[in-house]
Amino acid sequence: MRKEYDLSNAKRAKDVPHLAKLQAEQSQGKTRITTYVDNDIVEWLKAKGEAEGKGYQTILNDTLRQHIREDKPIAEVLRQVIREELKQAA
Repeated sequence: MRKEYDLSNAKRAKDVPHLAKLQAEQSQGKTRITTYVDNDIVEWLKAKGEAEGKGYQTILNDTLRQHIREDKPIAEVLRQVIREELKQAA
């Protein structure tokens, strides 16, 4: 590999028709984001993804989608958790 490359005549992918088409197909219906997630959460996502044969980002997306569908008020979720904990303690 060279130490320096001359990219002065390079084009952006969006300016090359077949590359622009590929980018559009890949990003259809999805948005790339950058976020920070606790390490233990990423480890859980990766382990779950490996067990299900999916990528950790797919597991994250599925988990968020499920939460949106349920869309329970936080008070209801807390009541459910407390009931489950009380059952286990009894």
